[in-house]
Amino acid sequence: MPVDREPVEAEPDRPLWYLEEMVAATGGELRGTGIPHITGVSIDSRSIAPGEAFVAIAGERFDGHDFAAKACEAGAALAIVARERVGSLPPQGRYLVVEDPLEALRDLGRAARARSRARIVAVTGSVGKTSTKDMLKLALDASGRTHAPVASFNNHWGVPLTLARMPADTEFGVFEIGMNHPGEITPLVQMVRPHVAVITTVEKVHLEFFGSVERIAQAKGEIFLGLEPGGLALLNRDNDQFDLLTYLAKAAGVRRIATFGRLGPAHVQAERISAQTGCTSISGHVFDQQITYKVGAPGTHLVTNSLAVLGAVAELGGDLARAGMALAAFRAPKGRGQQALLRLPSGRATLIDESYNANPASMRAALHLLKETPIERNGRRIAVIGDMLELGEAELRLHAALSAAVAESGADLVYCAGPRMHALWDVLPKHQRGAYSEEAAGLKPLIVEDIRPGDVIMIKGSLGTRMGPLVEALKREFPVEDDGAE
Repeated sequence: MPVDREPVEAEPDRPLWYLEEMVAATGGELRGTGIPHITGVSIDSRSIAPGEAFVAIAGERFDGHDFAAKACEAGAALAIVARERVGSLPPQGRYLVVEDPLEALRDLGRAARARSRARIVAVTGSVGKTSTKDMLKLALDASGRTHAPVASFNNHWGVPLTLARMPADTEFGVFEIGMNHPGEITPLVQMVRPHVAVITTVEKVHLEFFGSVERIAQAKGEIFLGLEPGGLALLNRDNDQFDLLTYLAKAAGVRRIATFGRLGPAHVQAERISAQTGCTSISGHVFDQQITYKVGAPGTHLVTNSLAVLGAVAELGGDLARAGMALAAFRAPKGRGQQALLRLPSGRATLIDESYNANPASMRAALHLLKETPIERNGRRIAVIGDMLELGEAELRLHAALSAAVAESGADLVYCAGPRMHALWDVLPKHQRGAYSEEAAGLKPLIVEDIRPGDVIMIKGSLGTRMGPLVEALKREFPVEDDGAE
């Protein structure tokens, strides 16, 4: 099923954008003198680098035009600004005047994609987009010049920004595409035009906006609408929405569909999995090739994501053996399973930071990771979990339903934060109850007092529950000894 690719010649001295290219792509009007070619594209004046173009996007809280002059003073080659606002800016500035800076950014993204000969993969899914994106970058870097977003740039400005930053000589492109509402993925994937579309999984996320998992699957299935002719849809065979996603792919005209998974027969499948301290070893097949490799962070959910990664690498023409070797260097990012060893007065404890966000699927995965993580002598498994947001009318039932995953995790103690998580607290057996607090910050002194050498503490919750500051508070209280993933 994988296809061959032609190498892309490197252009070491080429700027990211020749000035005339940027003008042609946006249809803008240059104002100012001595404007150099463009070395980068940014929407953040605080981190602007010399030679970059600053795009003055008007957001919900800030308007980039208020920072355009500061960006130019900091060395920006120019600022892309709206015609209706240019009169209020310093006249000596360097500007590319357009009707709408956000639309100009989209124009740059489309132009970057049009000039590129790179093989492109786009990733969406309810859970695992960012870790899959990070693994794809690591795996494809082993085969050629790979471009990927520097963070979770997966929305209406993040995707075109990542495209606009893609060098002309890129060989592989990796894009993450997210959504909160129907119709958001379609315009983004039609800009990216991937050769491979990956859906990691479809779960009960953003139910407040969708009402059912099937509607979430339909929204995720929009990724098929931008797939290049002859492109491959790579689907999770173990996911309950697999049949619906397959139907949606075929309805969108996709003729090539491949599967990945751990449980049933799949084109890319893990046949043997060995969980070890800080990593996982996997043996299986990628299409018709046998492979043994290691993922350098623990968690069966990362095993599943790694299968999607290797399937995409093979399809894009990358070196599969090198990709497998590269995944040994993968580390879970901050807030998404990153582990650290906390130095206690008489020993150490392991902290698992899963604080970035939460939904029922990712919460179950985090609790499974807690189960998989070894405890030292006399140590305990402790789950510190906060509210899961955007679950709609079913939120209390979904919180209470976590009791089964908690029991399976072998957690000795459970700390709960947030009014919704009280539904779980109510059904926990008394011997598992650590403490409950309306706010995550209220748990900090209780956990600090209770933590023992040998314990493993996993912290997870939606961003609005503010579990991240709790992670940082524990790190300040008990200095980090080293990276537990090593």
